[in-house]
Amino acid sequence: MKVRGKHAIYSLILLVTGFMIAFSYQYTKEERKQPTNDQWKREDQLRSSILSIQRENRNLQRELEAAQKKVSEMEEEIADKEKRSFNFVEEIKKLRKVVGQVAVEGQGISVSLEDSSYIPDTENPNDYIVHEEHIRMVIHELYVTGAEAVAINGQRISNTTHIDCVGPVVSVDGVKHPAPFVITAIGDPEVFSNSLNLTGNITDQLVNDGVQVRIQKETSIEIPPFIAKEG
Repeated sequence: MKVRGKHAIYSLILLVTGFMIAFSYQYTKEERKQPTNDQWKREDQLRSSILSIQRENRNLQRELEAAQKKVSEMEEEIADKEKRSFNFVEEIKKLRKVVGQVAVEGQGISVSLEDSSYIPDTENPNDYIVHEEHIRMVIHELYVTGAEAVAINGQRISNTTHIDCVGPVVSVDGVKHPAPFVITAIGDPEVFSNSLNLTGNITDQLVNDGVQVRIQKETSIEIPPFIAKEG
């Protein structure tokens, strides 16, 4: 009986000890799960920092969008100015061509006017030679059909050019040119040719006046700048 009593006491002691150990372990485990005040403070600080960073990011994002919009507007403004500047430069180039300030090169046409090779004895010789009105007719027709530049025997003409008949020669802004008179123009050769050869148009009138006419389409013509007459 004494031995059994001791066993019971030992068993009870071991049971109580095991319970205390298990309780202590569970309590310690639960304690570890519970954050301390310092941990709460650190977590709160982290949350505050995160919220602050998020607000700052939103502000930066708005500033970035505003900056991108401004850059886009500036780019559009610059592109518009460049376009206007380009158009302005192109317009100046065209005007310089029109007034003859620069040399011009391109495809076009050449029209050669020459005195008649046959003059009847009973006719007036002046009726079979090229006069200034014949040259003016051709030049006018070329300008009407889109000529960018026109020259007579290589001399550039302008809207102020004076063409006068002086005996057997023609004076262009004071420069005398003998026949044949080769009028060159830069532009669409097909348009020029169709217009000049139209029935009843310029070529027919010239031929009826006893003028020899030769028309040649040109792939490349160079016309020098206009030189104003001195004095």
